[in-house]
Amino acid sequence: MELTKEELERYNRNILLSGIGQEGQKKLKNARVFVAGAGGLGSGVLYYLAAAGVGAGERGLLGICDGDVVDLSNLQRQVLHNMQDLGKNKADSAYQKLMALNPNLNLQVFRERLNVQNIRQAIAEYDLVIEATDAFSSKFLLNDACVLEEKTLIRASALHFSGQVMSIQPKVSACYACLFDSPPKHEMPTGASVGILGAVAGLFGVIEASEAIKIITGVGEPLFDKMLICDVRSLDFRKIAIKRNPHCPICGENGIVSLDSARYE
Repeated sequence: MELTKEELERYNRNILLSGIGQEGQKKLKNARVFVAGAGGLGSGVLYYLAAAGVGAGERGLLGICDGDVVDLSNLQRQVLHNMQDLGKNKADSAYQKLMALNPNLNLQVFRERLNVQNIRQAIAEYDLVIEATDAFSSKFLLNDACVLEEKTLIRASALHFSGQVMSIQPKVSACYACLFDSPPKHEMPTGASVGILGAVAGLFGVIEASEAIKIITGVGEPLFDKMLICDVRSLDFRKIAIKRNPHCPICGENGIVSLDSARYE
């Protein structure tokens, strides 16, 4: 289906880009993208995907998943939310802002935390999953489920003054477990314990959105088998090459065939 006059105007700056054009914009509209987390990382991801028209086509879908509620301390970095949203579910709050930005979107809201029982069903009808959570157990759960369901995954972390991002093509490129076998069993630093510069979460959320647009349209080189790292105090961006581990407990030759809840406790 051809783009409407309104769409040609709304997405004009996308369409002008070499390698995207009208055909690329149609791919964005009909993409099916699941975003796990509507907080610091998720705010940047969701705003820019919605603005780009991801999920605004007849076959398109943009999923928003978050079981948490908006807290006053979130507003320093989670720019999808404001004072009027305090106590409101973050996925619902995000839904309202995104529909106000782009009423053509097809949005699906998940108001629950992902777990072993619901994750595979939650991501089943999506082609691309974006991990924008702040818990290591969730990061591993999303990685493992995407490998099992053969869903392309973009994942990121942001803490203190730095962040990292990588993209994963299941059983083709390195997955998160190729780097770290399992979730840490000891307590790890969090934004609540060591702080996080709000702009860092925004920066890496926007990078995740850029990765998604690249993967959907086929423009550029996604971060498969690479991890991008930056500390904003020096603005030193580094790209680290990583390799898929043939003995990886998740994506390797003898990797898992189902999810075990004990792994994510």
